[in-house]
Amino acid sequence: MKYISHEGGTLAFSETDKPVLKSHEVLVKVSAIGVNRADCMQRQGKYPAPAGDSPILGLECAGTVVELGFDVDKSWLNKRIFSLCAGGAYSEYVAIDAKQLMVLPDDLTMVEGAAISEVYLTAFGALFELGKLQQGQTALIHAGASGVGGAAIQMAKSAGATVVITAGSDEKCEHAKALGADHAINYKTTDFVEYMQANELLANAIVDPVSGSYLNKNAVIAAMDCQIIMLSFLDGRFAEVDFAALLRKRISFHASTLRNRSIEFKRQLRDDLVARFYNDIATKKYDFNVYKTLPWSDANEAHAILERNENAGKVVLLVE
Repeated sequence: MKYISHEGGTLAFSETDKPVLKSHEVLVKVSAIGVNRADCMQRQGKYPAPAGDSPILGLECAGTVVELGFDVDKSWLNKRIFSLCAGGAYSEYVAIDAKQLMVLPDDLTMVEGAAISEVYLTAFGALFELGKLQQGQTALIHAGASGVGGAAIQMAKSAGATVVITAGSDEKCEHAKALGADHAINYKTTDFVEYMQANELLANAIVDPVSGSYLNKNAVIAAMDCQIIMLSFLDGRFAEVDFAALLRKRISFHASTLRNRSIEFKRQLRDDLVARFYNDIATKKYDFNVYKTLPWSDANEAHAILERNENAGKVVLLVE
């Protein structure tokens, strides 16, 4: 089968054998691939695949089930699906744990399906399972125009929360508002702490892929018992922390990644998301926030878009 290799940091087509299925897996013929920053980091040699995962790039896809492992329910055969992948999505065929599959509704395209799994599961886990966000509370979402940010905005609004986001341009702020954000702050022109204080806003849950200097700033505008969920460290690995501020407000700080979680964790997260939000997804209540669709032969450009921080939403590759 054809797949996209990343040796030397450049993406190029190569050939390999189809995956050999384990008893709990299905073989999916890939139609569309969601592109993530983790893919860029892996291509750069900064984020190797966890032991046991495919070394091929790609953490999510949409496609059609064409083969079943021995223990898999036969009803999955020929189903259109979207799913997380344990690597391997940048290929014609990928093996996926059957218990992580989600049925792609007829009204959703493969492109839309490929834009859902990673960002909605990440945002759901951050906001609701770690962040404990409740109706009437306030969520602060940094990088609010990103894929995860867009998913977080829409689910938080569905839950009846007030949503504040930060983003790096007026255009991205307007994009976030179009997705439902109540307050959108251009961090290049406005200090988010000053804005939130002026508007008497305190955050109960903070989704933060920036970290670094943001940790102490988050503490200033955190409500009592605030949950801060760190997804990455775009502002740097190290920061000087005012622990008194954290203690004073009983702030809980969570460092969270999805890729290296256990298969049991990912199955449960999938089940929890489906129970609460799948109907909203299936009925297209949400904008799936696709910034650009490219043929998979343009995978290098897809990565460049993310690395230039150009995108407001998801970049998706179409498998030809």
